[in-house]
Amino acid sequence: MTDHALLSRLDLNLLVSLDALLTERSVTRAAERLHLSQPALSASLARLRTHFNDPILARRGNTYELTPFALRLAEHTTTALDAARRVFESQATWEPSESAREFLIYGSDYGFTTIGRVVSELAAERAPGVRFRFALHNPLIVEDAANRLRAADAMVIPHGILTELPFADLWHDRWVGIVAEENAAVGDALTMENISTLPWAMHYQSRSAFTSAERQVQQVGVEPRVEVVVESFMSLPLFVAGTSRIGLVQAALAPIVQRIGGLRVVGLPFDATPLTNALWWHPVHGRDPEHAWMRALFVEAGRIVEADAHVV
Repeated sequence: MTDHALLSRLDLNLLVSLDALLTERSVTRAAERLHLSQPALSASLARLRTHFNDPILARRGNTYELTPFALRLAEHTTTALDAARRVFESQATWEPSESAREFLIYGSDYGFTTIGRVVSELAAERAPGVRFRFALHNPLIVEDAANRLRAADAMVIPHGILTELPFADLWHDRWVGIVAEENAAVGDALTMENISTLPWAMHYQSRSAFTSAERQVQQVGVEPRVEVVVESFMSLPLFVAGTSRIGLVQAALAPIVQRIGGLRVVGLPFDATPLTNALWWHPVHGRDPEHAWMRALFVEAGRIVEADAHVV
């Protein structure tokens, strides 16, 4: 059977039903979510079971669990539904001030706290109906960015991780150290002795998830004594305050760190590679005028973030 013949037999409503069933793991709750009767959704489940030759939901005592096949479907279903929604949200002519489009952006809490906040403020002034959904990425999403960005609009992430995708540079940043205010072992700047003897709170730390500065610590011949690994830039300072630990943050976050209290921002004993933060997207979005408007908004916001952070 050709791809076109197969697609002609598909019912988009079944994709919506499948997504609800996989999310809720209950016919009753999925029906309530979709504002459908339980018999109607049960009929959809029966069609899905026939199509996939799999139960999808399997009874375990008084509850239902997803079958192994359904678990594999879950991630693809969400991506497919997002892509379908994006198709039908597109308009032949588009006026930002009259649009109700939602843009899905992957990134870190650092990216959302800095440029995400500014983008949302600019959009609220110029296109009050437009909505941004900022979703935290993780190593799996970043490694699969080429596929994920078919359905999502963009990803905010520094250079050095993604390749072979269109991008727009947003703002430059640099790394600074943070220590507890009462940490007498550290002066105005960290020393090589500090970074080799004091305990660390670090971001991520795996083969596929790391920061350039923390990788450089190892490259200058120091094997850091890591006490805490935190997969969040914004929460890392909380694991440094009141301890002898040291950590690294982006300079654009330094004002926020200082507002937390009990922390000092200090210099580094080596020249850390600067960050060039960029917006990345899939080529399929290249000619979309709505997407082009969104990209321009991010570039404008990047200039504001860079000026406010004084990190040029």
